[in-house]
Amino acid sequence: MRVVSLVPSLTEAVAATLPGLLVGATDYCTHPAGLDVPRVGGSKYPDLDRIFALHPDVVLMNVEENQRSDAEAIEAAGVRVRLTYPRTVDQALDELADLLRDLGTSQEPEWLAQARAAWAAVTPAIPPRTVIVPVWRRPWIVAGGDTFTSDVLLRLGLRNLYDDTSDRYPRPTLDDLRAAAPDLVVLPDEPYPFSPTDGPEAFPDTPCALVSGRHLTWYGPSLAEAPRLLTAQLTRPARKAPH
Repeated sequence: MRVVSLVPSLTEAVAATLPGLLVGATDYCTHPAGLDVPRVGGSKYPDLDRIFALHPDVVLMNVEENQRSDAEAIEAAGVRVRLTYPRTVDQALDELADLLRDLGTSQEPEWLAQARAAWAAVTPAIPPRTVIVPVWRRPWIVAGGDTFTSDVLLRLGLRNLYDDTSDRYPRPTLDDLRAAAPDLVVLPDEPYPFSPTDGPEAFPDTPCALVSGRHLTWYGPSLAEAPRLLTAQLTRPARKAPH
């Protein structure tokens, strides 16, 4: 089977489990390090001609990360599209298992079993601290309800203040974000590369935690270490920007 992945999480999962299947991936598929396959552009704007030139049997896509028009064009060309769309940790674990079985694994890989065990052992804090989770700025965009990111944080004892919105990725103003008065602002380093000098200064009166975007938003081998790493990043002395 020849597989092209347009989802970084799934690229890492397939490369870790069935590396010989991958014949193409996006420019943003950064894991595993040193992955040597042809690149086909970005997740939102892949180069379809490059994809077709690789003669894939299946293209891996995600409802949220990729565009429906691209999925339709790939299917119209006679190539099977395999979609994923997890909104919770449990869904992610189950969808990964189903996908890998479809691609030919005879048994669940060790990293997936480790991820199940790691998340089963998590005991969330009660009562949970409240958070907001910006994923972009200019304009500000935050993770809302029914998102994988929000579920990850809830399982770690953090309640997303935008979890009850109908919009999965609301675009509040900075004044709105400050007025929400969270206990903590969670700033991942992707998709927007928040850093100690880019992000915390917008919330001078609120503690901020800089976290790994890969562990907060990816569903793949990173799930096995995500509870431990995120807990450490979320509970270490919080960064607070000077006035």
